[in-house]
Amino acid sequence: MDAARTIRILSFSSLYPNAAQPRHGVFVEERLRHLVASGGVSVTVTVLAPVPWFPWTHPRFGHYARFAAVPSEEFRQGIRVLHPRYPVLPKIGMSVAPWLMARALLPVLRKLASREGGFDLIDAHYFYPDGVAAVWLGKQLGKPVVVTARGTDVNWIPQYWLPRQQIRWAASRARGIISVSKALAEHLVNLGVARERITVLRNGVDLDVFRPEPEARTTLRNELGLEGAVVLSVGGLIERKGHHITIDAMRRLESATLLIAGEGPLKAGLLRQVAEAGLSARVRFLGPIAHEHLPRYFSAADVSVLASSREGMPNVVLESLACGTPVVACNAEGVSEVLVEAVAGRVAPSRDAETLASLVAEVLAAPPARDDVRAYALRFGWDETSAGQLKLFQHICDSSETLG
Repeated sequence: MDAARTIRILSFSSLYPNAAQPRHGVFVEERLRHLVASGGVSVTVTVLAPVPWFPWTHPRFGHYARFAAVPSEEFRQGIRVLHPRYPVLPKIGMSVAPWLMARALLPVLRKLASREGGFDLIDAHYFYPDGVAAVWLGKQLGKPVVVTARGTDVNWIPQYWLPRQQIRWAASRARGIISVSKALAEHLVNLGVARERITVLRNGVDLDVFRPEPEARTTLRNELGLEGAVVLSVGGLIERKGHHITIDAMRRLESATLLIAGEGPLKAGLLRQVAEAGLSARVRFLGPIAHEHLPRYFSAADVSVLASSREGMPNVVLESLACGTPVVACNAEGVSEVLVEAVAGRVAPSRDAETLASLVAEVLAAPPARDDVRAYALRFGWDETSAGQLKLFQHICDSSETLG
């Protein structure tokens, strides 16, 4: 491909932020935004972010109502984002999800391919169902597909036989495979993917947005009436994020306050746990915090905690470090690829409250200089990842032209 030619990318992911769900899949948007801004090779991008079909927007329908509220088209960060609908079968439709998605979106992709210059490749995120659907669609349209493995799509979903077979099928036919961590790459290898076909490109962090805000250590603490050590836990209120373990650890950290930022179905149960443990004065639920406001909270905290059972490459760890705040995290695969030096924090060898509390206490007793934590985080910007993507995409486009 001529270096001056524009690479036309169709980014395909149901994990993408939208007007009704601004935090949904923000890590996909961030990687794409930095790719476009890199300037290494001219790229144009259209995002196809399918949304489950649901007819009603009334709040009583919970998260399904949010699907109905998503616009059919919007522009985010200067990028055109389309939100076509596809049918879902709650609870029983996991095995047919890729087929339902692909069949519903085939007319949309055909229309995109036939007008406005079309697109050169499909950049799909999350192997199941998105990656499987994207590979099938790419086959129908004669377009190469790159699939990025991001976490539960390859370290949890393959425990189910039929999805595992579909993931293997998609991996064998994708022209490129990206993993956001070495640990996830090993899961792909265990699924039968040749190691040399996998490109490891970790997530990055926006170092201009996530940076220390020293004034927040005074202003935010005053706003919230905080005294003493502050522990921050950011993530959805779901089991695998381990907030229940972090709350249990607070019983052993008697002088600290825990702030939990996030929302999810386990909130009522977590509130009961806090009340029963007598921790209501020291555990606060902040609700969801807008992405651009998170640096204030990371900067105000003394340490952040991630007690997840599974992660690909957790953005909250990178974001915390970029704000100068050390991290204590359970050893959820990609975590240990980030927290490799003591200045960054600690990796808990076991996922239990006692171990977590011990390591948090250790960091609080001898905290690293916040400037040193920030300096450590500078290695995790997006430049290297964007360069790796462009190199892979251009190689695939060059090979496709040769084959054509």
